[in-house]
Parts: sequence; structure tokens; C-alpha cells
Amino acid sequence: MATALVLASAACGAAGDAGENGADGTDLTIGVLLPETETSRYETFDRPLIEQAVKERCGECVVRYANAENDVQVQYRQMNAMLSQGVDVLILDPVQEVYLRGLITEAAELNVPVVSYDRVAEGPISGYVSFDADAIGVLQGEGLLDGLGSRADGARVVRVEGPLWNPDHVAVSILEQSGAHVSKTYVASGWTPENAYALMVGALADLGVDEIDAVWAANDAMASGVISALKGAGMNPLPPVSGQDADLSAVQRIVGGEQYMTIYKPYRLQAEAATDMALALARGESLRSVATGSIDTDTAQDVPSVKLTPALVTVDTIEKTVVRDGMYTIGEICTPKYRPACEKAGLID
Repeated sequence: MATALVLASAACGAAGDAGENGADGTDLTIGVLLPETETSRYETFDRPLIEQAVKERCGECVVRYANAENDVQVQYRQMNAMLSQGVDVLILDPVQEVYLRGLITEAAELNVPVVSYDRVAEGPISGYVSFDADAIGVLQGEGLLDGLGSRADGARVVRVEGPLWNPDHVAVSILEQSGAHVSKTYVASGWTPENAYALMVGALADLGVDEIDAVWAANDAMASGVISALKGAGMNPLPPVSGQDADLSAVQRIVGGEQYMTIYKPYRLQAEAATDMALALARGESLRSVATGSIDTDTAQDVPSVKLTPALVTVDTIEKTVVRDGMYTIGEICTPKYRPACEKAGLID
């Protein structure tokens, strides 16, 4: 840790006070650290949308980007390098919330603000931008209940979660209020379809095909692995399967009847809010016009925050969510393979 501080101090002139690189704040360097590529959203949406938002708001500003490929030590080195090379502000989505706490403290000592993106990093962060996690859980629970319909009372739900899983009591209570319950939770070491497939094969062996009425999958990549395992076990019709992130392939699976629902998170709004927050911090400006609230963490108090609202995507809401907002076109969704299902669902060009 001390080494990182020495390196960063040596390079800065590099960072220095916020806005020092340009007296008018027009040639700042924004570091962007994203966690992994197992989930398609980061390279498909977050990175290009942040880069676009920076370009639109600050044509002379530079984005320095790194992806940790789900390795906490790699992300530590990437952040250390950015501090040593000189950045004015960091947008950070941590692989693990605790691991970079020391470097975030060093960044604060160097007057390099850190905007925590999507996940709350520990340490003296200067801002936080994400989606309402409770609302996401509630939507997943409600979506599964909707998919179960009259079969909700007594339904047995299997959860297949990723490595950052925490018990979601609010969302689980939604299931329980309708008589459904989580019969077992399986936690993967990574967010890949392969991990989810292996866990679901294990769940089918543990519980039996007839003992699974719905599957709560953490995100769309994992939902694809879950569905492959269910199909391999001969389940027909498939039980309702949830997802998250509104991947294009997931939207197509929803149209085709394999996945019941996903969660749409308008990434453009998230990227723009994080960019606005980062530029304001780098220029030493107030966040009053950006932040919509504040959060407290174990290591920081009254952190200016933006929590955005997610939306439920089923076959009936595709047009009013991901299509309306320009995330995907009907043509992108309704490839020849899915054209008949699209026509049946009323999705036409």
C-alpha cells in the first residue's frame, strides 16, 4: 500500500488537486475501472456509454480504461497504475467491495476523488451511482410470481446466484407472501453460463425435476446456463426463470418463451450520472445538481448518490422498455430464428 502512495506521489504533478491538469477543467483524465467481462453489459454498454458521455461533456478530456477480468489483484494493480500515471478522478466498479479500500484512501490523500459505480466500494468514496438494489430484488420476485400465476402458492424456487450474493430478505418476503418459498440457494464462483449450468445440474440431482417450480437466476448469463440444464433434464414446459441486465440474448429467450423475465437497467442514465459526478468532482464543483440523495457506508458518511430505477421486462413489456429507450431495435431482437415468436408477440417492424 505504501508503495502505491509513493508511486502515485512521484508521478503527480500527475494527479495533484482536482482540476490542476487544466485551469478551466477541459483536459482532465478520467480513470474508468470495470470489474469483468463475464457479464456482457460492461463492454457492450457501460464502457462505450461512459466514453461517449465524457466526449460529449468534455471534448478535451481523456478516458483511461481498464477491465479487471474478475480478478481483485489485477484490479488493484490497474488502479495503482492509474494513480501513479496520473488521473484527476476515478470511476470504479470494484470486483470486491473491500479489496481496494487502502488504495481509495490513498487516492483521497492525493485529491483524486473516487466515484463508486454500480457497487459500493469501501473507503472514502466521493460519490456513488447505481440502480436501486432493493427494487431489483422486488421486481425479480414479482416477475417470478407473475410467471407462476395460480401455481405460486406452495411453489418451490431455486436461486442460482453469483459470487457477490447477499441474502435478499425484502424480495424473498414477496415470494413468501404469496405462498412461494426459496427451497435452496446455490452460489457460483463466477458469473458465467457454465458455472450456472453446473449448479443447476447439481440442483436437479439434489432436489429432483418435480421439485423445482421456478428458478431465480442472478443475471442473464447465468439464466442461460440454468435454462440449458433444465432443457437437458427434459423439463417441458420450462419453469419461469428470472434474469437481470436485459442482455440481447435474454430478450430473445423471453420472446421465444425460454426465459420468463429480466431486469432492464438504463445504462445510459447510469453512465451519464457517473460522468457528470466525476467531472464535477474533478473540477472541484458541488454535486448538488447531480446527486439525488446520499448513502452511508461502513467507511464513509453522507456520500452523494444517484440511485436509478430498474424495470421489469417480460414479453409484454419489451417494446415499452428496451426498444423504446433505444437499447435494441426490433430488427436486432427479431432475427430470422425469432421472427415467428416476435410476430406472435406483436413485435413487428
